[in-house]
Amino acid sequence: MTRRSCAIYATGIVCAHLLIVGIALVVAQVFQTMINSRLKKEITLTEKSQVFEGWKNPPPPVYMEYYFFNVTNPEVFLAGGKAKVEQIGPYTYREYRPRENVTWLENGTKLFALNPKSFVFVREKSCGDPEVDLLRTVNIPFVAVMNELNSYSFVLRTFVSIWMNSLGIEIFMTKTVHEVLWGFKDPLLSKIHNMKPEVDDHFGLMWKKNGTHEGEFVFYTGEQNYMDYGKIDTWNGMREMTWWSSNQSNMINGTDGAVFHPLISRNELLYIFAADLCRSIHLGYVKDVEVKGIQAYRFAPPADVLQSPKDNPANEGYCVPAGDCLGTGVLKVSVCREGAPIVVSFPHFYQAEAKYINAVEGLNPNKEEHETYLDLQPTTGVPIRACKRAQLNIILKRVQGFPKTRNINETIFPIMFVNETATIDDESASQMRTMLLIVTLVSNFPLLIVGMGVILLLVLVILICRNRQKKNEVNRIDFTEAFSFTTAKDDTAYTQVSDKPEEATETTHSSQPLRNGSYIAMSPVEAQKC
Repeated sequence: MTRRSCAIYATGIVCAHLLIVGIALVVAQVFQTMINSRLKKEITLTEKSQVFEGWKNPPPPVYMEYYFFNVTNPEVFLAGGKAKVEQIGPYTYREYRPRENVTWLENGTKLFALNPKSFVFVREKSCGDPEVDLLRTVNIPFVAVMNELNSYSFVLRTFVSIWMNSLGIEIFMTKTVHEVLWGFKDPLLSKIHNMKPEVDDHFGLMWKKNGTHEGEFVFYTGEQNYMDYGKIDTWNGMREMTWWSSNQSNMINGTDGAVFHPLISRNELLYIFAADLCRSIHLGYVKDVEVKGIQAYRFAPPADVLQSPKDNPANEGYCVPAGDCLGTGVLKVSVCREGAPIVVSFPHFYQAEAKYINAVEGLNPNKEEHETYLDLQPTTGVPIRACKRAQLNIILKRVQGFPKTRNINETIFPIMFVNETATIDDESASQMRTMLLIVTLVSNFPLLIVGMGVILLLVLVILICRNRQKKNEVNRIDFTEAFSFTTAKDDTAYTQVSDKPEEATETTHSSQPLRNGSYIAMSPVEAQKC
């Protein structure tokens, strides 16, 4: 057997083995199953008895951008006209949210933690100085007192109204952005505090929220089921809330939005419990995106999250008292926040009914600036970009006994909205890209084997073709040599040996055909020499 034949046989054997093994591994999905099993195991918080540092101290910087609606025509609104607002902001704060008091529970299957938040002003990302810039907005303490007295007698409401007028308290107030956000000593609340010490004499949208937490959480670690990773077991000791009017609405579903289970599918709904909204919301797949070279799935709340119960009966439970429902795009949360009739929505009433948008001039809802979304890396379930947007509103309406409200039209009045953003940092993005590359290479290793087999198959075909071509060339050469030899024999000259005349020869051999004599040479010259 020649060397070329040995090479052909060896290539064929190796090619066959690679194709058989590779195709078998692809069909069986051995490596993909191995990677998935490893991800499900290592993603738990208790891997190697170490706390997941990325969960305790999230590396991406979180920024809170506050936008306010400055009222430009309060007199017109109080006279029965339409309010006009202008958006001012952002006033940006860096948010720090480490996990504290982390305690393992039930053999590492659950985890207790607090999540205090602190805020530091970032001047270079802000439009101005919050301690200098003035804001005219609704006097929320005034509205809270009015709302609280709405169930009392008309006489008492009238008496309180006269008393508030004597203090110079109006429906709208002008304060600095810092005061509205982080608190100030309110004259009305101060008077009430003297009578009821349990009532705080300060007011601010974020009053006492800098350095405090949203409650005590117990999370599942995913030790028993990777799908439970990061899910909330209890919040403030509760497995379900009590203020909504249906069991479904009171359920605490999903995570707190910081982590999700690995191997996320485009077809699933992701649930988040939002303590500031007093409820759980779900997010659906929107599209594939790329963030810093990392492929991700974008999830966002669909329109049915804040849809009217007329269109989505599942939201009937958020009507409190039962049957007292608002329209699409808004949610009354005063049931879990004592005081003013607070309503939440998406910024500029995005995805809300037109009547809420048209009730106030200066609103311009659009998806790009006002949609809430999460960009999740599907393999690990890690959020690599997040944008949580929510708007705070208050219900302004006529209340008998308060003459200042007698002309106003009931309006869900926008106060401010927040844009909470976080994007994975460059170092973490580089580490994730490396990890995902390794995962991709390992999971696609059977395809690499099949690819090598295909390449060797092509090499084998080329070797066989060349081998056949070589044999054809050898056969052609042999045929040419043989043909040349035959031609040479046909063209050989014959030399006459006898010196006798031709006639004698013919006489002697009269019984034979006439021939030219015997052949003793291949050419006339040689015959002559002989």
